[in-house]
Amino acid sequence: MTEPAADPAPGTRAALPAAPPAPARRITGAVWAALGIVYVVWGSTYLGIRVVVETLPPFLSAGARFVVAGLLLAGIVALRQGPAALRVTRRQLGSAVLVGLLLVLGGNGLVVLAETSVPSGLAALLVAVVPVWVVVLRTAAGERPGPGAIGGVLLGLAGLGVLTLPDLTGEAGIGGVLLVVAGALSWSVGSFSSARLPMPANPFAASAYEMIAGGLAGAALGLFRGEHHGLDLAEVSTRSWTALAYLVVFGSLIAFTAYAWLLQAAPLSLVATYAYVNPVVAVALGALLLNEALTWPVVLGGAIVVAGVCLIVSTGRRE
Repeated sequence: MTEPAADPAPGTRAALPAAPPAPARRITGAVWAALGIVYVVWGSTYLGIRVVVETLPPFLSAGARFVVAGLLLAGIVALRQGPAALRVTRRQLGSAVLVGLLLVLGGNGLVVLAETSVPSGLAALLVAVVPVWVVVLRTAAGERPGPGAIGGVLLGLAGLGVLTLPDLTGEAGIGGVLLVVAGALSWSVGSFSSARLPMPANPFAASAYEMIAGGLAGAALGLFRGEHHGLDLAEVSTRSWTALAYLVVFGSLIAFTAYAWLLQAAPLSLVATYAYVNPVVAVALGALLLNEALTWPVVLGGAIVVAGVCLIVSTGRRE
């Protein structure tokens, strides 16, 4: 889980008997509100991304999305809290840039690229592997996740297995699937690292720097791939423009900022549960808005996933 900044590294606490134990982070109403935003909004962004890439190139659109959102957020921070809130040390800026590359360029960018061929619902389901990588990273760092966390991950994966079983022979190619898995791994490393690097003290400033850095890198990669060749903005559909605007305001500016704040205010084991809830939200929105069938694998798999989330949440409260 996320450790307070003043807490010694794992494995050193026994050598400091005089230090009082760090207080457990409370799961407040603000945490639940931010988590609800991440649950619902990010669950809908998979559909938004799928609509965007219908007529817009993946990395250029994703880069523009995060650069615009990051600049807007930086402006809001400067107006509400003063320009001093954006001041960071060189180490803090470097950490924010690194995390932004992992989250935005690697985590989001690879998923956007994959959704040019992978259905949005399947992409959302594949991203749910994030808590598995988080548990692996925590173990590699010397932590020992409890049986509840491990059991919740296994239960969640079992539910996801039921959800994805009908799509194993679907239209998505293995290349697209691997891109989503790689994106999930990059996002996990970025999330895990952000709690252990010297990040800017203001989480909203940190989020702005992360989005700008990752967005600029994504746009540069899009230009390197030649995505601008043959691009005619007049031929971009209204659906794609609308979806891109939604992703900027809600997916990036609001939900990404809520996520960045949660990484500093809540246990990582709790924050990571969004990866289980987002696919359920994506499937539900598909049924409500796109008339996708609610089959028994969807209902049963969704119920198992929710059970896994409940187990992980209860474990996060005790850690």
